Amino acid sequence: MTEAAFDVVVIGAGGAGMMCGIEAGRRGRRVALVDHSAKIGRKILISGGGRCNFTNINTTADNFVSKNPHFAKSALARFTPDDFIKMVQAHKIKFHEKKLGQLFCDQSAQQIVDLLVDECKHAGNHFILDCNVKSIEKERRFIIKTTRGTFTDDSLVIATGGLSIPKIGATGFGYHLARQFGLRVVATDPALDGFNFSETDLRRFEELPGVSIDTTVHCNQAYFRENILFTHTGLSGPASLQASLYWRNGDAIEIDLLPGFNVSDWLAQKRANGNRAEVKNVLSDLLPKRFAEKFCEMGGFNSPLNQLNDQRLAALSEALHNWQIKPGGTVGYRKAEVTRGGVDTDELSSKTMEAKNVPGLYFIGEVVDVTGQLGGYNFQWAWASGHAAGQAV
Repeated sequence: MTEAAFDVVVIGAGGAGMMCGIEAGRRGRRVALVDHSAKIGRKILISGGGRCNFTNINTTADNFVSKNPHFAKSALARFTPDDFIKMVQAHKIKFHEKKLGQLFCDQSAQQIVDLLVDECKHAGNHFILDCNVKSIEKERRFIIKTTRGTFTDDSLVIATGGLSIPKIGATGFGYHLARQFGLRVVATDPALDGFNFSETDLRRFEELPGVSIDTTVHCNQAYFRENILFTHTGLSGPASLQASLYWRNGDAIEIDLLPGFNVSDWLAQKRANGNRAEVKNVLSDLLPKRFAEKFCEMGGFNSPLNQLNDQRLAALSEALHNWQIKPGGTVGYRKAEVTRGGVDTDELSSKTMEAKNVPGLYFIGEVVDVTGQLGGYNFQWAWASGHAAGQAV
């Protein structure tokens, strides 16, 4: 078994871990990047449909959920989307803005992994892969016992991510280690995840899989204008995934099925013209036919439009703009893109990511209680928090 001494050991060779290693190595620190996987950057590789939504040009702290909403501001201000874009451009990676500030590689997410690995190697980092940590203790230095030997260091960085997508190796290692050293952990939940229907709604919507609707979804003061998608088990699509970040068990979500459209006046005009068509057929001009039929069935709007009085017309308009569903839950960690919650930010320095009561111990990336919305924000947090720690270790 080998024994080796480093200045810095980073556990987790994902986006945040490699960014930390790059910055620390550039400062002349001897860095080891330890990962239990034999393959680097597996979560990066599956992101963005294989093209990696590597940042969002509109990133602010408001795009993140945390017990302390101000915590992310320092790191985000010191390593911005432009800073990472410059790295991408320096590696001659072509990219495009898909929508809403989301930047994707034109070709492959592998290019982002290659960028990070190349920068790590130029910074003199050592990769120790297929390596499981057995124990960590702190005496004068940290002592990390692994299946590949024992390593010691002055600075230990935990970049192990959250519980999301266990099939690519996600574990709760970072949370366990935080608790071992006396740090509080904010309760974790799957986020950026689809919703499962309640048993009643599952039967009610069994004919709608594949139906997609442009909506505005509201959940606990947050709202998102994007599509929802009916699946065999619930709601997916970007608006649903965004809402899941703010959803708590038992909450209802409110859905505006016709955002920005004055459906009340539109329906009143059609009624005034003596329209005798069934309401479901009238609404099929605005919504997918299968959904319009189900919506009218659920709301008791099974009549010709010209038979609706003003009260029923107002009720129909209100229902279209404020349709409510109470999900049975989310799909869970196996599909969730990220984990909400994590190491309590009150335990960490917002400037360096160092644990306040454990000198030399740092937490970065998804393992921290900072969780971004869908659209490249979580990668930007990985780069920014990794950079912040890399300047301090």
